[in-house]
Amino acid sequence: MIQPSAFHRPRLLIVGCGDVGMRLLPLLAGRFRVFALTSRRERCAELRAAGAVPLVADLDLPASLQRLRGLADWVVHLAPPQPEGALDRRTRHLAAALGSVKRLVYVSTSGVYGDCGGVLVRESRPVAPRNARAWRRVDAERVLRAWALATGTHLSILRVPGIYAADRLPRKRLEQGTPALRAQDDVYTNHIHADDLARIVLLALFRARGAGRTVHAVDDTRMKMGEYFDAVADAFGLARPPRLPRAELEAVVTPALLSFMSESRRLDNTRLKRELRVRLRYPDVATALAQLAAAPVQSGTETERPA
Repeated sequence: MIQPSAFHRPRLLIVGCGDVGMRLLPLLAGRFRVFALTSRRERCAELRAAGAVPLVADLDLPASLQRLRGLADWVVHLAPPQPEGALDRRTRHLAAALGSVKRLVYVSTSGVYGDCGGVLVRESRPVAPRNARAWRRVDAERVLRAWALATGTHLSILRVPGIYAADRLPRKRLEQGTPALRAQDDVYTNHIHADDLARIVLLALFRARGAGRTVHAVDDTRMKMGEYFDAVADAFGLARPPRLPRAELEAVVTPALLSFMSESRRLDNTRLKRELRVRLRYPDVATALAQLAAAPVQSGTETERPA
């Protein structure tokens, strides 16, 4: 059977083709002709090798985005907002440049809910961001909903918690002995493996209901942050972090880490399983750590990311 050439496949644009985008590219092969937006020319060869057509443009420079209009009918928006301000100017520039498309999946953050005191959070809960980073995500969601309504675009929003993978574990933090909160002060944290997130994005392209509906892209883990650090330490033979009261911890950790240690929520993933019919490869952190700890160590790949 003759396969259609790449030029006859539907066109899909990935905006923000970082780690998750690179994991998504193999899943799109044969389904779409994929374009990947990058602001760095030195990444073009990497993107071509992964099967994408690189486009050099910058979300901070609206004039560079002019050729996006009419380029693709399917869009995956993975780019974070710029690091300052209350508005996501990058998403505003992107929406203005795209015009109308058929479908867009936006990867947002669970930080839009703020601190929920550890209760179970469903997608219907009102947003209540507590920092500028989360406010920018709320702004992006609102801008995209208004844009989708005006253009008739099928929009779906994935709210994502801490992303982890073999090279996205807090091993450096553990090796440095960075303390965690004592049990009575600790907060619930939520997780998704980067490979599972890439698959969720793919399924959202085809199965999400649209109309700006949100879905929690989260696994089944019900774990507090200190317990997560302990689990990673145990899996890799590292010392568990010391535990401190919140008042003492505030004096020794970075403001960025402290912000993650100040919000507690448990994300419900019923909608993920019922509507997108997702079957997670890594249903919880314990399952993933058992596999990751047994795999060969790849030296030089580890980076520290917030949990």
